[in-house]
Amino acid sequence: MSKTLVVIAHPELNSSRINAAWAHAICGLDCATVHNLYGYYPDGKIDVRHEQQLMNVHDRIVLQFPFQWYNCPALLKQWLDEVFESGWAYGPNGNALEGKTMSLAVSTWSIAEDYQRSGRYARSIDDLLSPFEVTALRVGMKFQPGFYLHGIGAISDEQLAINAQAYRAFINDS
Repeated sequence: MSKTLVVIAHPELNSSRINAAWAHAICGLDCATVHNLYGYYPDGKIDVRHEQQLMNVHDRIVLQFPFQWYNCPALLKQWLDEVFESGWAYGPNGNALEGKTMSLAVSTWSIAEDYQRSGRYARSIDDLLSPFEVTALRVGMKFQPGFYLHGIGAISDEQLAINAQAYRAFINDS
């Protein structure tokens, strides 16, 4: 069985409706380790070796975050910059992530139609998230299509419960 590391990067997970529901839905899965970056590093000081060890023992990495200004929260960007270092993730002797899989789980306030070439932002969600795909490819990882929830401001509790179960299946189907 494949083992998935879910790296949650939500600056206020305790007050989050969507990302907290997703995290709750996957807690306890045998195939997944849930890792809350903001909870683990409230001071923003990342233990690079610890993070690399976590990634070493997992086959699939899912980055879960709310889409903020067409990007990820700051701590996730810092995590990528520090953990995916030369000599470990790429470069001379850097192939620790080769063959592993990366995927994204992203929530957006805007509706799905906004993320179309003909939509409000004139870009698809895949276009806007392509730096993550390129990062994965750069370090020899496979990039798996993501799990997205758009229009989170208008989602009912019932819809969220259904979506959280779909997310659980997405994580469980590694």
